[in-house]
Amino acid sequence: MADEHQFIENGLQRSQIDEFFAEELGRAGYGGMDVAKTPMGTQIVLKAEKPGMVIGKGGKNIRKVTRELEERFNLDDPQIDVQEVDEPDLNARIVADRLANALERGWYFRKAGHTTIDRIMDAGALGAEIVLSGKVTGARSRVEKFNRGYIKHNGEPAQEIVDEGQGVAVMKLGTIGVTVKIIPPGAKLPDDFEVEEDADPEAVEQIEETESVEDLLEEEPEEIPDVSEDAVDETDALDEEVVEEAAVEAVEEEVVDEDGDEEVVEEEVVEDDELDEDVAEEAADLVAEMEDDEETEEE
Repeated sequence: MADEHQFIENGLQRSQIDEFFAEELGRAGYGGMDVAKTPMGTQIVLKAEKPGMVIGKGGKNIRKVTRELEERFNLDDPQIDVQEVDEPDLNARIVADRLANALERGWYFRKAGHTTIDRIMDAGALGAEIVLSGKVTGARSRVEKFNRGYIKHNGEPAQEIVDEGQGVAVMKLGTIGVTVKIIPPGAKLPDDFEVEEDADPEAVEQIEETESVEDLLEEEPEEIPDVSEDAVDETDALDEEVVEEAAVEAVEEEVVDEDGDEEVVEEEVVEDDELDEDVAEEAADLVAEMEDDEETEEE
């Protein structure tokens, strides 16, 4: 069997076992169960308001329940452990069954709802909610809610902290669904906090405030470099002068001979005067040729 099919099968079996216990042990104040499979068999922990009624005289009732579990649900060697509920008014399953029985006996729904939720809060609960849905007073169905304290409806706290139980009241006009949610005393909620007086907090290093965008905008902008043609020409001219000066200067190198003596050799760079004279002569020759060409054209 695939994993998902096995998961669904286990959930269905668990629900059927829970319904079976609710029918058989309703008078004993059935308050829920936990099922765990072990190598020795199936371990079932029952919570009941009256454990003596669950066990029966000489264990007669518990043996009967164990035998029916083996035959009806094919459980391998079920072992039932019965635990007593310390505070029945804080068990949502027991409270829902009590309220359903009160409605079946003819209690008015408002009186039954307020009385039940007051008992829950008197037991020390942080919050509680009771929802009655169905034909409460007339032929038309409706929903009635009773709230006290603080209750969570969503998220992980609603699943882990809130105790929820359902019950059904069978009336002449139809069935009435009863849902009870209780937050037990001492539950730690994610939004709880405590204020300690005379606390000595640790020193925190203060970070210097950086300039905001507004401060940067208020400051004067830096000068933008000139990238025009004139500026480029001036820069090129400066670079040429520097190159010429460097070329004119003498270069001194230290040369170490084989004996270890240092000699200083001065190498003079050929000055550009001779080159300038050659260029000037060529330029004069070109100018003369151009003038001769112009004269010939005029003739």
